[in-house]
Amino acid sequence: MLTDKQISKLKEILGTPIKIAIIMHKSPDGDAVGSSLGMKSYLEKFGHKVSVLSPNAYPEFLKWMPGTKSVIDFEKTATIANQAILKAELIIFLDFNSLKRIGDLEIAVKKSKAYRLVIDHHPQPENFAEYAYHNAGASSTAELVYDFITLLGDNKKIHKDIANCLYAGIMTDTGSFRFSSTTAHTHEVVAELMRHGAETAKIHRFIDDNNRDIRLRLLGYAVTEKMKILPDFATGFITLTQSELKRFDYKDGDTEGLVNEPTSVKGIVFSALFTELKDGEIKISFRSKDNFDVNQFARNHFNGGGHRNAAGGKSDLSMDETIIRFLTLLSDYKKELKG
Repeated sequence: MLTDKQISKLKEILGTPIKIAIIMHKSPDGDAVGSSLGMKSYLEKFGHKVSVLSPNAYPEFLKWMPGTKSVIDFEKTATIANQAILKAELIIFLDFNSLKRIGDLEIAVKKSKAYRLVIDHHPQPENFAEYAYHNAGASSTAELVYDFITLLGDNKKIHKDIANCLYAGIMTDTGSFRFSSTTAHTHEVVAELMRHGAETAKIHRFIDDNNRDIRLRLLGYAVTEKMKILPDFATGFITLTQSELKRFDYKDGDTEGLVNEPTSVKGIVFSALFTELKDGEIKISFRSKDNFDVNQFARNHFNGGGHRNAAGGKSDLSMDETIIRFLTLLSDYKKELKG
């Protein structure tokens, strides 16, 4: 966490208007987008010129948030993104613990002479910023952004736009407040955001009730045709190939939440979603209940990581080879999974 001396220095840095770049991780989720746009709205109140950068596109159902139209997509406008980083006097990294999570944006970041601040809740963070507001026990980075604003003495300056963005980040990263990461403090923060104007019912509609019909058909197909349940290992998994995604006109975010479906089956504590990307790489999402540590599982076997009960990874093998490897690994964890 930040020391008193570091907090004083950050207040000094932010004491006069400067150029700031906020960077979120690749394939940003609700927490990354919500915390970034919430931070942007907060900083702009003090006259700072703020650029928000994303390594690539993010789902349509998040694009209702205030400030979303100004987000710089590196994949579409690399030159503009790099210039924003190189001109920045402060770079804020939100919702990731390693520069590997920002792809080629890392090149410009390493050239920058700006101050660096990271706000994040993922375990085992790497040391890439001189200022780190980190708490692996927090429900979300959006919760930590609220705490950071409070730490600077500015929580009374939170307005509706900030509150809406931060609420969206917390809500999505806690599975609508049902994950074990949800604490009493999480609910206290949400209560404060509601007092500052967060439109909770509207946000849930924007995020949960904004589907294309073909997305629901994809989800139905994935559960009825592609979900495998392995009771002997308390595990379930789903696979989706590129041809299947194309069949259902896949868009970014269409499989959001799908990895949770196997864990809704009685007795299942571990689930995985294997998705074939356009370049043939297999993207993997892991979820678990209780004490099974998918962060460590992903780090040990699939070049990934995340949280204890929610993590991700990848495989350069084919889909069939990846599944064979996954099934082989389950034998090593049978006692832990069934325990």
